[in-house]
Amino acid sequence: MNTGSDRGTHGSAAEDATTEAAAGSTAEAAAEAAEETPHVSKAPAFIKRSRSLHLSWQVGVFIVGLAVIGAGVAMLVLPGPGWVAIFAGLAIWATEFAWAHLVLRWTKRKVTEAAQKALDPKVRRRNIILTSVGLVIAGALIGFYLWKYGLVLPWSLKDQ
Repeated sequence: MNTGSDRGTHGSAAEDATTEAAAGSTAEAAAEAAEETPHVSKAPAFIKRSRSLHLSWQVGVFIVGLAVIGAGVAMLVLPGPGWVAIFAGLAIWATEFAWAHLVLRWTKRKVTEAAQKALDPKVRRRNIILTSVGLVIAGALIGFYLWKYGLVLPWSLKDQ
């Protein structure tokens, strides 16, 4: 299975583009060149030297990343920072697997775009209005319930 993590960058076109971008181009050109660089494994050199050891390292990284993502998925319905754990697991995978690196980079770009969109005054105004309407409806429902049934605290219940 070729994960793309054992590719070197010696003499590649991406390295030339990175060097050229760093030599005096704009920050945007440098970012584009960085996106084109091939993914290289973050495993220590002594692990990369042995194919079987490197494969074992990748299996270990995959299992740890899978465990963290699994915990994140569980935390989506249980208390805890579910999305943070899912992205952390993806970042763990991205240290070894090129496909995970691409997915993580795409996710970062989409989150940044969403954050910029959320700062737009029209979107903020709409979100504030929707939140206010939701709070008014929730308050009205709670008020109706309290008016209809009253407030009975659990420690005030009489023996039934």
